[in-house]
Amino acid sequence: MSYSAPITDIRFLLNEVAGLGEIARLPGCEEATADLVAAVLDEAAKFAAGVLAPLNAVGDRAGCRLEDGKVITPAGWAEAYKAFAAGGWVGLGLSPDYGGQGLPKCVATPVWEMWFSANTAFTMLPQLNTGEAEAILLAASDELKATYLEKLVTGEWGGTMNLTEPQAGSDLAAIRCRAEPQADGSYRIVGQKIFISYGDHELTPNIVHLVLARLPDAPPGVKGISMFLVPKYLVNADGSLGARNDLRCVGLEHKLGIHGSPTCAMSFGDNGGDSKGAAGWIVGEPNRGLEYMFIMMNEARFGVGVQGIGIGERAYQQALAFARERVQGRDAVTGAVGQPIINHPDVKRMLLTMRARIMAARALAYTAAGWFDLARHAPDQAAADKAKRCVDLLMPVVKGWSTELCQQVCYDAIQVHGGMGFVEETGVAQHYRDARIITIYEGTTGIQANDLVGRKVLRENGATLRELIVDMRGVAAELAAAERLQSMALRFEEDIAALERALDWILANGRDRLAAVLAGAVPFLHLLGTVCGSWQLGRVALAAARSPRKDTYDPDYLRGLIELARFHAHALAVQAPALAAAIVGAGETAAESEFALR
Repeated sequence: MSYSAPITDIRFLLNEVAGLGEIARLPGCEEATADLVAAVLDEAAKFAAGVLAPLNAVGDRAGCRLEDGKVITPAGWAEAYKAFAAGGWVGLGLSPDYGGQGLPKCVATPVWEMWFSANTAFTMLPQLNTGEAEAILLAASDELKATYLEKLVTGEWGGTMNLTEPQAGSDLAAIRCRAEPQADGSYRIVGQKIFISYGDHELTPNIVHLVLARLPDAPPGVKGISMFLVPKYLVNADGSLGARNDLRCVGLEHKLGIHGSPTCAMSFGDNGGDSKGAAGWIVGEPNRGLEYMFIMMNEARFGVGVQGIGIGERAYQQALAFARERVQGRDAVTGAVGQPIINHPDVKRMLLTMRARIMAARALAYTAAGWFDLARHAPDQAAADKAKRCVDLLMPVVKGWSTELCQQVCYDAIQVHGGMGFVEETGVAQHYRDARIITIYEGTTGIQANDLVGRKVLRENGATLRELIVDMRGVAAELAAAERLQSMALRFEEDIAALERALDWILANGRDRLAAVLAGAVPFLHLLGTVCGSWQLGRVALAAARSPRKDTYDPDYLRGLIELARFHAHALAVQAPALAAAIVGAGETAAESEFALR
């Protein structure tokens, strides 16, 4: 099925909700003029629809192959990636000092959403480059930056992150990959890594791996992990490629979805001989590797949240088109036959639910992207600090909540199709399969929830969340004062009160009953996501109600946004009090259960 980027939604959220105009006035963001942003969005939409989307089903059917030690990607991948890199898309939001475009993150984010909608498996490759480039920029030596950074930013070379090992999944303290120092300042890396996206392929002449490993004298646990840059091909002094390094892909995972993305088992240093080991160079200081890797990990986690929005949008578009065309059954009110199923109340409810969830998650992600820009560029230090704290607090929500919503959106997309959704020919099942991994990689939903509760809320005693609640109450007051939005205000106040009850319980019990608190961490993540969704759609409704640009947005489109926000408030946000109760209930019962699991 074809894909069309939701340009109107994107422009409205950027201009009226995420504050693009304010961000474009920040130092270092001045080039993000209205004309430039419009051109970037239009060109990205064309590339997504015209180049990437037609390859989505191709990649799903063909998958990747490992032949004679080489990974072969699906037909069309190489040509698409060459055009992608040539268009400067890889470095859209990266530093101009190394070949990037330097656009604000709030501009780059909707572009990445389009690409994930069009073809998630393909887009995973350039997404890895962006995260690796950020990690190298912030942590690597000047020599490593000079050799590798521009190649990654421009997309000439590919990038990866190598964390997981067969015995060490989320528990990185258990990694065994080792690094032996050499007289010339390099290291020899020996070990195995699994689940490495684009660990090998033929799309770029070189692949730059960031690898977590242990030095011989490293302390135990996560405090003894260092990060190393390990290229597939060694780089000569003049920048040309030299000998093949001692690393290889030894297997491809057979996956539920994202078949077009090669997920590799990588072996470092298994060719024997006196110089056993892949040549690598340490990034930053010894034993701080996990800290550096989290630069890339946080970038990836935000990107995976955007993946959820993108895949959800694609599934929604397909379900909406099917519902408009599929004739089935009798109209429940008029008794008329021969009507498209979009007229059935339950089908309409599912479609409204899908769109409301996507718009809530999208508005939150774009707002968070704007916080990234404020944190990096705002001259007012207090404003920059608050933006950074908001990003840190809500990163697990953007990743965990958005990807969980995507599961339900894809589920409903199949349901709208009925039996036709269960067969592969319609294509909607691919979105369901592709989306399943996004709640798992870069940290499962449980890990995101534990991070939210333990490292964010408890560590600062809920300070940033209470600041956000003040901002939320400001929106609730505006809703109460706006014509036709008062009922949303009442509903939103109830949601905020539920969030405060849950926050108070977590803070009261976090020190002495941590297991009970963590048993309710995932419901708390969903609660915070739900309330943030109400907050953002409240802002959307207010912007639509007072939009000064009636000539820019169709009046029916603006009315539709208000209707969508009201639907979210009365059909979805009503879950907030129940989630607040589940946080306490899960904690009280799960932590104390001894005999229930049989």
